[in-house]
Amino acid sequence: MQRQLLILLTLLSTSLLAQRNVSSETIATPWIGIHYGLNQPTNDLQERFGLLNNLGFNAGYKTKRNWFLGTDVNFFFGNQIKTGDILKNLRDSYGNITDINGDVAAILLFSRGYNANLSFGKIIPIFGSNPNSGIFIQAGAGYMQYHIRIESNKQVIPQVELDYRKGYDRLTGGFSTNEFLGYAYMANNGLVNFYAGFYFLQGYTYNQRSIFYDQPAEKVSTSLRYDNLYGFRVGWLIPIYKSKPKEFYYD
Repeated sequence: MQRQLLILLTLLSTSLLAQRNVSSETIATPWIGIHYGLNQPTNDLQERFGLLNNLGFNAGYKTKRNWFLGTDVNFFFGNQIKTGDILKNLRDSYGNITDINGDVAAILLFSRGYNANLSFGKIIPIFGSNPNSGIFIQAGAGYMQYHIRIESNKQVIPQVELDYRKGYDRLTGGFSTNEFLGYAYMANNGLVNFYAGFYFLQGYTYNQRSIFYDQPAEKVSTSLRYDNLYGFRVGWLIPIYKSKPKEFYYD
């Protein structure tokens, strides 16, 4: 179903594109897109996670003056956890954690999170092949949330099931801002519509849990966290051009 929808949108974009002269006129158009990025956490976030992948979707509207207003949702994920062994209190003298059957459990930890934003930006047609392409500057604000995902490969481990996982997942969330600086390209004729550049995110977050089970004697901080990251992002755009009105001639 998703593949069929993508093909339909691509064909729609191609058909309508042929009715516009992107090479010589600035086009006002909605667009949708998908992007991928690789991000390096900094400040407080780097104490919990290493490199993070970012997969996101965006939708918005570009005006005839090349202003852009839109929204986006991004999911980030990785497997580099830097909080130490948060499950150390569950291990036996051999360093193992056992499941409900007494078998050695295989537990994996992953970083998971998302952020959703409203954003605005501007395409500046410098070094562009047409007036719709050029340097792309964008800024936004929204909400971010992340946690440590605990996976047990279908084994039942009572100590980390259901609500017990909340004592280990480091759930954190709060307000965030972001910026993007790169290049946007809208093809004169074809499917090669993309943007690429550098992405920055600033999270102003708080711990959402009142206790960490691996540190039961320590009070969970309620202070503001600065969960920042930066990285490179590349995305594919699908502009949805409106059809030009047909001209009719009468004798």
